Amino acid sequence: MEPLISVTELASAAERDGVTVLDVRWQLGGPPGHPAYLEGHVPGARYVDLDAELAGPAGAHGRHPLPDPEEFGAAMRRAGVSGDRDVVVYDNWQGWGAARAWWLLRWAGHTRVRVLDGGLAAWTAAGHPLSRDEPAGGAGDFVPATGALPLLDAAGAADLARRGVLLDARAPERYRGDSEPIDRVGGHIPGAVNAPTTQNTGADGRFLPAAELTDRFTGLGAGPDAEVGVYCGSGVSGAHEVLALAAAGIPAALYVGSWSEWSADPAHPVATGPQPG
Repeated sequence: MEPLISVTELASAAERDGVTVLDVRWQLGGPPGHPAYLEGHVPGARYVDLDAELAGPAGAHGRHPLPDPEEFGAAMRRAGVSGDRDVVVYDNWQGWGAARAWWLLRWAGHTRVRVLDGGLAAWTAAGHPLSRDEPAGGAGDFVPATGALPLLDAAGAADLARRGVLLDARAPERYRGDSEPIDRVGGHIPGAVNAPTTQNTGADGRFLPAAELTDRFTGLGAGPDAEVGVYCGSGVSGAHEVLALAAAGIPAALYVGSWSEWSADPAHPVATGPQPG
């Protein structure tokens, strides 16, 4: 299944009642998303809290570590997710929260998950209505079977940076170490290549065409024949990069702990400055 769905496709599927829709509003450093969801959302969508339901407690493994699979499965069943029913996820901020939900569901074995291209802004721009009704908790049957997408730990990320292509999805200034507003130290994993998540989409918030994404990643060495991994600050925008790579036909592993885990360990080496070349 393609990882993206258009507004037109979602509207048609929703009219047929053939899809479970999840609202995953989340913004780095921003307010909780549930109040905004209550002000208006895609009709029938249920809200999913990224910090509480798409991540475990922050700690040694980063700010957004993997959630406990059983707890994640229970949260998805409450949201109405079933294993044999299409799922569409969206948010209202760059697609990062939606991509995290997409990646987790795919990693947990759900094969029919897509992200709404352009998010809530694209939905409203097309003239589709919003609803303030919050559906009751669902009765989904999804049971996670983890491991369906490749996953990296710190050692695996370091190894991949040496023998393959490890993409750092953060902003260039954080990659270089010029600025680090969140984590203990600035810089990047030695050998990583900077590929900011913000360059996956156009000004309208929609993903670039697949051919342009392929050209972008191939130019960074992350072509279809390369072994590719991705990390970011805490495994959220990195999921967006894995999604963009999937749209380009390039499989990639995600280092969920990302820089928030890597930089917390003083034993891990840190590189600074621009990437070679």
